[in-house]
Amino acid sequence: METTAPDSKTNIMEKWSKRPLLIAGPCSAETEEQMVTTAKQIAAINQVDILRAGIWKPRTRPGSFEGVGAKGLPWLQQAKKETGLLTAVEVATGKQVYDALHFDVDVLWIGARTTVNPFSVQEVADALRGVDVPVLIKNPINPDIDLWTGAVERVSKAGIKNIGLIHRGFSSYGNTEFRNAPMWHLAIEMKRRNPEMLMINDPSHICGRRDILQEVAQKAIDLDFDGLMIESHMMPDSAWSDAAQQITPAELDVLLEGIIWRKEDISSEEFHQVLERLRQQINNLDDELLLLLANRMVIAERIGAYKKENNITILQTRRWNEILEKAVAKGVKYGLSQDFIVKYLDAVHMESINHQNKIFNS
Repeated sequence: METTAPDSKTNIMEKWSKRPLLIAGPCSAETEEQMVTTAKQIAAINQVDILRAGIWKPRTRPGSFEGVGAKGLPWLQQAKKETGLLTAVEVATGKQVYDALHFDVDVLWIGARTTVNPFSVQEVADALRGVDVPVLIKNPINPDIDLWTGAVERVSKAGIKNIGLIHRGFSSYGNTEFRNAPMWHLAIEMKRRNPEMLMINDPSHICGRRDILQEVAQKAIDLDFDGLMIESHMMPDSAWSDAAQQITPAELDVLLEGIIWRKEDISSEEFHQVLERLRQQINNLDDELLLLLANRMVIAERIGAYKKENNITILQTRRWNEILEKAVAKGVKYGLSQDFIVKYLDAVHMESINHQNKIFNS
């Protein structure tokens, strides 16, 4: 197996530590001309660090374009030679890992359809054993943070030191605005669990369409993501896959220029003093909320005991609907979103039921 040259490896690690790290390129490598021309246009905007392209494309149904396969790797290699951009491809099998590394691909990523399958992740991890290459891991299609964590652990145990995460959204029933619902709370939780790990946002797969790419990309940066992966094609409307979510390199330049790049911290003493005062107010309010919730559960237990005495069921659906309806109306007046109120009260309600269950089982 060939490995990348030392100079290239140094360049990879310099880019890997850069913030923001920007990855862009076509959804799929289609022809050598398309690949090299797109790469040149992306390099010309002088903002992108790594060129991405799909060589193997896992599709939901047979008969869809599933990528050109390994014959596209020399095209990517030629694009790298002519532009100086580092390269990245998705891999889903051991052979794909070997083929990608043979053609000097600099960064590998594990896609959402692979992350969901521990057997596939393990096959990729086994192929990576003994190789020094950065690996990005996309969240699984379904909203399961343990699957995402498991993929990270498998790759880490294979000896890969430089692992990053890609948030590309999750499949969800009833989702209409996004191709894949962002479910930001899951990405935030994954970032909390892995604070030193690179976290990239993939607005292309979250959005599934061009018109909201900017909005999602900005939100990711506002949430302290470390970079973006955006699909860019020289003629997106003619793309062989995912045409609706790709943009031209010129449009990519405009998008990146339009982002307000936030900083996680600044050195201003005054800023930190003000922030600390506000945070202390939050801490005090959180303490009060916890005390109030604890008192609420004490009352819930008393209600549970009274229900038990009178042989009444724990769940009172009509009562719960009344509480929810009133709370939503009141919360909206206070500037709280309906979605938050419902999720919060659902959690409180389940905790109350658990407390009453203990009384019934005692």
